[in-house]
Amino acid sequence: MFAYIKGKLEYKYNDFVVVEANGVGYKINTALSTIESIGQIGSEVKLFTHLYVREDIMNLYGFMTQEELGMFELLISVSGVGPKAAVSLLSAVSPSKFGLAVITDDAKTLTKAQGIGTKMAQRIILELKDKIKKEQLAATDSFKEEKAAVDRAGSRASEAISALMVLGYTALEASRAVSAVYSEDMDLESVIKSALKGLAR
Repeated sequence: MFAYIKGKLEYKYNDFVVVEANGVGYKINTALSTIESIGQIGSEVKLFTHLYVREDIMNLYGFMTQEELGMFELLISVSGVGPKAAVSLLSAVSPSKFGLAVITDDAKTLTKAQGIGTKMAQRIILELKDKIKKEQLAATDSFKEEKAAVDRAGSRASEAISALMVLGYTALEASRAVSAVYSEDMDLESVIKSALKGLAR
């Protein structure tokens, strides 16, 4: 319903902000990392938003980047993960580290978030890995050509592609972004971060 909200930052609290746009104050639930980096009261801000609706709930969630929004939407698609758990994970783990944790089966990184136990972390990893496998199977011929070029670059590149797919990018978008920035001397997280910067442009 709302792709993003741009307006004046009126209030900052522990788990939400209020942004005034055209005379309307929007209460936007968000991660601690967003609250810390959003700027000063009175400044103009832009938050990418997700309207979460259930029978008795209607809450607006907002994030500084589309990657954070994508990570939030992926997390709430996992059975048993609600918006509070998703926001808790976003407060503790950046999208690039999250993608890396999923493809490397690193449940320990996910359990750093408040309210995320080992079982839930393992379920998140399992369900999102299954999602990636299905997307890779549905990949087009043009992706196969891109993938062949990436495969020549090595397994670090294909791990970076998988991490970007965890964050909601298509196989083709992810492989192009990684191909554009990949170099042998970069570690996996640097490849993911650089590719994310390219995709954000």
